[in-house]
Amino acid sequence: MTGFKFGSFDYICERAALTICPLLGSSQGTTPTCYTTCFVHIAALGMTAIMLFHVRSKYTAVGRKEIVLFFYLYMFISLLAIFLDSTVIPTANKVYPWFAAVYAGALGALYWCIMVNGFVGFQVWEDGTAKSLWFLRLSCLAIAGICFFVAVATFNDYASFSFTKPTGLFITYLLFPAICVIVYIVSQLILVIRTLDDRWVIGDLIFGIAFYACGCILLFAFSVKICDAVSHYIDGVFFFTLCMLLAVMMVYKYWDSITKEDLEFSVGSKQAVWEVKESLLPPNPEYAEDDTQSNFRGAGGSLVGGYGGTTYYQNYTGPAAQYQQQYSGYGNGYAKY
Repeated sequence: MTGFKFGSFDYICERAALTICPLLGSSQGTTPTCYTTCFVHIAALGMTAIMLFHVRSKYTAVGRKEIVLFFYLYMFISLLAIFLDSTVIPTANKVYPWFAAVYAGALGALYWCIMVNGFVGFQVWEDGTAKSLWFLRLSCLAIAGICFFVAVATFNDYASFSFTKPTGLFITYLLFPAICVIVYIVSQLILVIRTLDDRWVIGDLIFGIAFYACGCILLFAFSVKICDAVSHYIDGVFFFTLCMLLAVMMVYKYWDSITKEDLEFSVGSKQAVWEVKESLLPPNPEYAEDDTQSNFRGAGGSLVGGYGGTTYYQNYTGPAAQYQQQYSGYGNGYAKY
């Protein structure tokens, strides 16, 4: 086995079955020791769908529309990986290089997207606006186009690119994502320390970093050992993909922890519980009812046809009057006319 060299995928592809490895090194590609499985990609699709549902339900959270694009890109990459890793599209097929190039472009856009999302919390621009969304979409599209072109040119050996010396692809496929991750982590640490009172969210970042680092270590250092230990059924790519899923879940957990929804303007499925602790209207003496002045206490009642209730009904001898006379002595509440 060869040693690691900057700009070369030989060391990596001999240990891990990356989607681009069958197209690099030589016209026959680089054959890995083990092959990965698509089971973890299916699990990633399901978990990402759940996270998307929860993100979209927070209608007024800061950066909601921006972070949604990140999860859509991750789902798209997981879907492509199912076809590429499980050889649904054979590596010898003519369309395989094009799908692998799309995968490389989407991967670059994914890391660019999470890096840009890291600056949304600083309110450099207003989130959720057309300016913010279109800048993110167009910039992701531009990064995806650049990475796609570099991959296609490398696979087909033209425009000064070569599959025997894939330095350009090494930069866009490995180095650029690592830079985006570092920028995102640093920006979020600055955001939490300078603007937020809650420091517990740093734990979400630490767990996300740990999962990402463990995935890279398992992929580049222990992939062959894992492969040999489990009789070539899975390799480091399986655990790398699993760790990436856990890292994405921590991105969601961190975003959910630092964003609070404005319940006054939310339109969710949960009904708000309101508690009225004091009167909504101030007392107005003009409209206040004084029970001591009512006819019930023996004073004049409301006017009926211009007469007070006592005056109007003083000659009334109906059943109610007889009932009142009968029980007038049983309490202060009754007075005989």
